[in-house]
Amino acid sequence: MVTIDAACSLESFRKFIILSTCNSFIPESYFEDYEVFPERETSPGLIYVEAADKVTLKKIRDMTFVNAKEVLGIIYSSKSGNTNLKWRQVRRAMGKVTGEASTNTLVNLTEAGVLTQEWVQNYLRKKAEEKQVNADELTN
Repeated sequence: MVTIDAACSLESFRKFIILSTCNSFIPESYFEDYEVFPERETSPGLIYVEAADKVTLKKIRDMTFVNAKEVLGIIYSSKSGNTNLKWRQVRRAMGKVTGEASTNTLVNLTEAGVLTQEWVQNYLRKKAEEKQVNADELTN
């Protein structure tokens, strides 16, 4: 598990959710509309959008697409239960993502622009250094 604590735009987090859940079946008009978000009621796998104004558009498979204005926060958990993330608005469309993510989720977070390649490389380097320190402690 990877601890996530990063600033990102609402649009980047929205793209991450779409890539992770419904990229293969989201209608193109919904994908292109930055106010449309997928939600899912099942747990594990819950996706909830907290917004000042929210209207249900359409249910497709296990996703409900909503039009949300003035998004305050988003709760995302993967169906596997290995990823639990929260996006919280900090200022307008900028926010902060916190939580735990699986290593597989890092790919979608990076592709969507939530995390940078540099962030992931720094994380991997830090983990490699920790492993080396632990290995050194075992041999001494």
